[in-house]
Amino acid sequence: MSKSQTKDVFGIYEESLDSNFATINKETPKFHQSITDLQQQCMQTCENTIRAIISTQREFVTKTGINTNIPDAALSVIRDTNEQINKAYSLHNQIVHTAIDTTKQNIKTYNDNAKTFVDLNKNIIQSWMTVFIPRN
Repeated sequence: MSKSQTKDVFGIYEESLDSNFATINKETPKFHQSITDLQQQCMQTCENTIRAIISTQREFVTKTGINTNIPDAALSVIRDTNEQINKAYSLHNQIVHTAIDTTKQNIKTYNDNAKTFVDLNKNIIQSWMTVFIPRN
């Protein structure tokens, strides 16, 4: 039966689902790309702004003759802190990726077992129906 001839509720429902998921599958990559582009542009803008501020401050300090040397102890603390921040960021990303991978595996497992769930439900319905269907 062609889609234009479908009149039962389940056929119409399946047509709607097919149409909805086709649209979602087509539009999702565009959405992801737009978000990624926006994020990259924001990060680049932040970096450029910070570098411009540092440059302006450096020029001002150089022209006024202010001493910008940092004591070795403070320099060590700054570098160690920055290293720890980068390690924490990297660890955070690893944890998030692991959680995402685990979630994807769980969804895949559910997907793989969906037919089994449907078959089980059909068997349950069939066993219930035997009570109500008269035997000849």
